Amino acid sequence: MEREGGHRRLFFRGLQNRSRETKLRKRKSALYLRAPEASLGPRGHLLGENIYLVLFTIALRIFNCFLVQTSFVPDEYWQSLEVAHYMVFNYGYLTWEWTEKLRGYTYPLIFASIYKILHLLGKDSVQLLIWVPRLAQALLSAVADVKLYSLMKQLENQELARWVFFCQLCSWFTWYCCTRTLTNTMETVLTTIALFYYPLEGSKSMNSVKYSSLLALAFIIRPTVVIPWIPLLSRHFWQEHKKLDLILYQFLLVGFVTLGFSLVIDRIFIGQWTLVQFNFLKFNVLQNLGAFYGSHPWHWYFSQGFPVVVGTHLPFFIHGCFLAPKRYRVLLVTVLWTVLVYSMMSHKEFRFIYPVLPFCMVFCGYSLNHLKIWKKPAVSFLLLSNMLLALYTGLVHQRGTLDVMSHVQELCNNSHNRSSASVFVIMPCHSTPYYSHVHCPLPMRFLQCPPDLTGKTHYLDEADEFYLNPLNWLYKEFHSNSSLPTHLVIFSTLEKEISTFLISRSYEKTAVIFHTHLPEGRTGSHIYIYERKVKGTQERDF
Repeated sequence: MEREGGHRRLFFRGLQNRSRETKLRKRKSALYLRAPEASLGPRGHLLGENIYLVLFTIALRIFNCFLVQTSFVPDEYWQSLEVAHYMVFNYGYLTWEWTEKLRGYTYPLIFASIYKILHLLGKDSVQLLIWVPRLAQALLSAVADVKLYSLMKQLENQELARWVFFCQLCSWFTWYCCTRTLTNTMETVLTTIALFYYPLEGSKSMNSVKYSSLLALAFIIRPTVVIPWIPLLSRHFWQEHKKLDLILYQFLLVGFVTLGFSLVIDRIFIGQWTLVQFNFLKFNVLQNLGAFYGSHPWHWYFSQGFPVVVGTHLPFFIHGCFLAPKRYRVLLVTVLWTVLVYSMMSHKEFRFIYPVLPFCMVFCGYSLNHLKIWKKPAVSFLLLSNMLLALYTGLVHQRGTLDVMSHVQELCNNSHNRSSASVFVIMPCHSTPYYSHVHCPLPMRFLQCPPDLTGKTHYLDEADEFYLNPLNWLYKEFHSNSSLPTHLVIFSTLEKEISTFLISRSYEKTAVIFHTHLPEGRTGSHIYIYERKVKGTQERDF
């Protein structure tokens, strides 16, 4: 009996051991089975993050888009939407950069594709032509915001990632720019997403092919993207063990493919093989001809540009620079390098340093995460100050140049006026959008301002000649009544100077449009529309 009991115990022990082995094997095999599934991402996730976070970001940027109803710089129309309109509808205006082959068609092609789809669907109304491209840009900016959050969560933790994310979303300058159809906006979006794949210490998403592809795409859109990426590329090259493989099989391969793609697109639309990126760098950097459009002192970015772009985040940025670990030093070097390089160029603009603004938000997030007692007041201060700036610049400041185009567009809807109407925009050149915001072949004209490419010592463009003596210029230009446009669009500051011409040519003010509380230079606080009232014809309301 004792032997039988012992055999039974041994038998049951053997069964238990086998069952344990079986369970262990099952767990091991299950682990291997789930590995591919894990790579696809867990359920309820989008772009590698919680779907609610992604949808919130998208909704915020769409809301952001509709709360930006002002004009920033001419390039947001003349280097994107106007070109796209010309590509699809075969009428419009291309500025001198396109005739001189300084700009590539890759970026406008994005919006031209949108315009073509709307046209094929019969939905190419003016409002859709204006808003759909901006909504597309807003969606891309939302993706960049999510990628910045994901990167910081990988590198640090969710708490710090949330503060960086908060700083990014409440930045007034990001709010002001991220939904505009500017090459600088796309440059910033691609730079931020590329940083997600860049081999920062601690990153789990590093991928040299992906980040170099995004960088190459950014380069063919705006070649100056190489400026902020020089420190990052140098660091990667220095730390890479297989340097030759990195250059030959990744950087050069990706570069040649992307550049070839750009060359083909430009060959189709220009009609000849052209390396527009070289022409762009030659004009703006090597020849420094961008100074034709204004120059600033060397310290402008340090004294005005950078503080304005960073805004009320500035003290938190400085504080965060002392707190952030050493592995983020390359981001700080990138910011300083970019500001220094752009400081050496004569022509300076706020938007040029926009691509490094997300880098600054990393340090701002570190500052907020470190604060204890003063955290709530700091958050309230940032939120309130940036919200006020964002709402004012997005809804009030410089909105007249957009609002006036809706008045001009009404001429197209009025069949009685359309056949005989013509418009002359007497403003600093490119102050307003053009056919992308009118979308009908209405005869329009504006003051030209191409730079001198022939080397003349005393060169004046049409706009400069006009502003030397506006009244004489108008009398010489329109010596007969038959050549007069039916409508004039002017800033309020010009009205007094040309009042004699307006009266003598039977022009009457038909619309007053608010533009800005802060007029400067040749701009005014309001925009006036004048219509020519000819005797013997029925007066028309604009």
